Amino acid sequence: MRDQFFTEVEGPIRFAGVDSADPLTYAVYEPDRVVMGKRMEDHLRIGACLWHSFAWPGIDMFGAGTFDRPWLAAGLDPLEAAEMKLDAAFEFLSKLGVPYFCVHDRDIAPEGVDGRDTRRIFDAVMDMVEERMASTGVRLLWGTANLFTHPRYMSGGATNPNPEVFAFAAAQVKLMLETTQRLGGQNYVLWGGREGYDSLLNTDLAHEDRQLARFLTLVAEHKHRIGFEGALLIEPKPHEPTKHQYDRDAATVHGFLVRHGLENEYKLNLEANHATLSGHSFHHEVAYAVAHGMLGSIDANRGDYQNGWDTDQFPNSVDELSLAVYEILRGGGFTTGGFNFDAKLRRQSVSRTDLFHAHISGIDTLARSLLVAADMLERETLSKAVAERYAGWQGELGRSILDGTASLADLAAKVEAEEFDPKPISGGQERLEGEVNRRIWNAS
Repeated sequence: MRDQFFTEVEGPIRFAGVDSADPLTYAVYEPDRVVMGKRMEDHLRIGACLWHSFAWPGIDMFGAGTFDRPWLAAGLDPLEAAEMKLDAAFEFLSKLGVPYFCVHDRDIAPEGVDGRDTRRIFDAVMDMVEERMASTGVRLLWGTANLFTHPRYMSGGATNPNPEVFAFAAAQVKLMLETTQRLGGQNYVLWGGREGYDSLLNTDLAHEDRQLARFLTLVAEHKHRIGFEGALLIEPKPHEPTKHQYDRDAATVHGFLVRHGLENEYKLNLEANHATLSGHSFHHEVAYAVAHGMLGSIDANRGDYQNGWDTDQFPNSVDELSLAVYEILRGGGFTTGGFNFDAKLRRQSVSRTDLFHAHISGIDTLARSLLVAADMLERETLSKAVAERYAGWQGELGRSILDGTASLADLAAKVEAEEFDPKPISGGQERLEGEVNRRIWNAS
């Protein structure tokens, strides 16, 4: 593999500090900097996705592709195009200096004219991936199967009304799960891009619930059968493309898993833009996952406040990201997961070098957020106030309520006998918001 697609960038991108005038350097991200006893690179476990950056030509519903992507040119032999795409991707990953990448099967191994041809292309491409991973040292954070692009999946994969489509989807996931294991992937993600409905007039909700549960059970069983040691992750998304997604948000997915006895088999891959589309903050979704032991990995991006759809822009707000990173650190940090930049350029950003500018800015935002989050943890900026607010639950009354020794009648009698008259106590929200801002301004 030779450098040929990003010749304007020498790489690897180095740390130069906030005073550097060179936009192709990191202002904050120092892989070897120790934060709370761990290297910054090991805290963040940064990856870049191949689908938005290398498989998307810059189209939208109103216009053709705007990007200079020679590996996507019409008329190329599938294997020739795949090799060009992988050369570009691994050149980029090596120069960016991140340890991981993430991939869908169809991003790099397109379908052939029939099943046999599809498998031929897939096997040849995965051999190429393995070779490039070995030569660059870049590792696979997670793999997944695309069960949403092909017309066969227009009504979903696991929840499709046709059992033959269900079986086809199962076979595709089986192959990609085994391939993720072969490539040393640390997680396998299931994103149900079309697992939902557009109309209740032709949908059997109960039946599709059973189908989805059965599909996830089959995947979990196969993971154990082949000895895959990585985590199985589900990525929630509220809508788009379907009117209603069954995996709407973290709580919905968690409830589904508990209902079907799968809560110990799966964790969550949370995306910032999906969180805001569901009506939550990203902070909320991460906090929910951490609180319930369900956090697996993160797709780092953002939406647009004026758009109601999944714009997948690169994160640029330390204010918003710091609190999510705070929750992750407070929960002990990642095990198999990390921060995957599931983000894409704007259609006007047509220079290939724009890929570097976007990722560098996003990575620096993430690194700065890590420093702020660590500072808040060490200073107990929030934890001390929260502990004080709930301190009453450590007393006799609070303990008797939570351990079940006090009945409703007991509580009523106690209120009547002792003439309780609890006074409102300030939650101090504005003070804490100010304290968070101070840490954002001053953390170092």
